[in-house]
Amino acid sequence: MSSPFPPPPPCRTKPHTPPTPALDGLLCDAQLSAVRATVLDDNPGMEPELAARIVTEAIKFIATAARGADTMTPSRLVDKGWHALILHTSLYSQLCAHLGGFVDHYPTPQAAEGDLDALDWTIQSIERAGFSVDRHLWAEPTPALAGDR
Repeated sequence: MSSPFPPPPPCRTKPHTPPTPALDGLLCDAQLSAVRATVLDDNPGMEPELAARIVTEAIKFIATAARGADTMTPSRLVDKGWHALILHTSLYSQLCAHLGGFVDHYPTPQAAEGDLDALDWTIQSIERAGFSVDRHLWAEPTPALAGDR
C-alpha cells in the first residue's frame, strides 16, 4: 500500500540504508529506532516488535489527525507511541509539519480512555485516510501486552 502523503525530507542515514517500508518513508530506520527505544524504556518488559507496531500506529494516527480528522482518540497502546514521538520534540514537529499540521495532545480523562465509540471513529478515520489498522493495538490491552507489571 502506498502512502497518501509525499515522502519527508531525507534522513541522515547511510546511503545504502533504505527507509522503513512499513512507514512508507515517513521515518527513517534511525528515527524509528529512537522512538521505539523510548517506548521500550517507558514500558519495561515490552517486546521490541510490539513497540515498533505501536509507533507505526501512532504515526498513522498523527498523519490522519494532521489532515484535519475530528475527535480522534488513541487507544491506550497507541497513546504510548504518541507520547514517545512527542518526547522526540524536533522529530515530532518536523513530522507534523510534513503531514500537514501540528497535532496537539489533549489528555483524556481516564474514564474516557475505553470509549469504544471514539476508538471506532478513530479507526474508521485512519482507514478513510488510506491506512490499514493493526486492530489488535486498538483494543483494550491486557497487562502483559501493554508491558504493565
